[in-house]
Amino acid sequence: MTPAPTTRQQRPPAEHLYADELARLKKSDRDPKPPGWQLSMKAVRRFIIGDKDLRAKIVCAPSLIERAMVTLASNRALLLVGEPGTAKSLLSELLAASICGSSLLTIQGSAATTEDQIKYGWNYALLLAEGPSPRALVPSALYRAMQGGHIVRFEEITRCPAEVQDGLLSILSERLLMVPELPGDNAVFAAPGFNLIATANTRDRGVNEMSAALKRRFSFETVFPIADYDQELALVQSEVARLLANDGLKIQPAAEVLEVLVTTFRELRQGVDREGAASERLSTVVSTAEAVSVGYSVALRGHYLRGDTGQPRTLWKPGGRCRQRQPRRHEKDTPLHRKQSRQTPG
Repeated sequence: MTPAPTTRQQRPPAEHLYADELARLKKSDRDPKPPGWQLSMKAVRRFIIGDKDLRAKIVCAPSLIERAMVTLASNRALLLVGEPGTAKSLLSELLAASICGSSLLTIQGSAATTEDQIKYGWNYALLLAEGPSPRALVPSALYRAMQGGHIVRFEEITRCPAEVQDGLLSILSERLLMVPELPGDNAVFAAPGFNLIATANTRDRGVNEMSAALKRRFSFETVFPIADYDQELALVQSEVARLLANDGLKIQPAAEVLEVLVTTFRELRQGVDREGAASERLSTVVSTAEAVSVGYSVALRGHYLRGDTGQPRTLWKPGGRCRQRQPRRHEKDTPLHRKQSRQTPG
């Protein structure tokens, strides 16, 4: 189920990336564990939120983690909702990795997702040769999670058609998956530890409303954008540095670039600058995840094309031509405008 870790992975899953931390926590954990969990709730919280010995993996309120854990230890599934780029998928990955040791049992929701992909499919060559049999059945991630007592992740569940979503109703209420095609023993009962974490965007196109019946089987938790400027800046700095280190680049991202980037994204996202003046608010989402992506790209461009770690003017000069946005009247004495106006056109 879980592939052996390799030394060359673009993005290792959390259980590989933090394998040493998880092993230490498991060895020292003396607190009571919910049925089927490999760590206690206190250890899971330490792993995600961090402490003096462990690095924080995400920026969010500790109470959110506690409510999520209590939900997953109960008979209700967990639904993380929020704007795109607010680390809902990362949080679900960290929870699954620390609770059951694997975050790879994942269903990706889309308009093309079918009920077979959620429950089970068939090897049609064996199906034609032998008829319906356990050997011909192809279990889904959900099927394997129920058998093994693991957490299954359902990414962007509201991108699935409503009738496909409702295929989860009996599974989440009865903790039972029927395979009527199989003769005899044709029921899969959920083992202790099984549960489901779903994610859904609140501001996005191509989403489908969940039925009231399905909503009742979930506990909803909202993941908000990072409220504190310094926390967001520190997160962007650490994530860009980690991506560069993953590429084998022993460089640090330019602090001035990231300051301009985070400040700009926050002003566009909130519609208010750091001085409190109102500005135009975008209809699309400019998230922390996108700030990390842009900061990483600026650092790569600087390293490979300019021999530096990136310059603020790169953010405003696509194609080598100055495309700096002209400040509005209320913005002309803001720190961002003063920082931009000091840049010398190249």
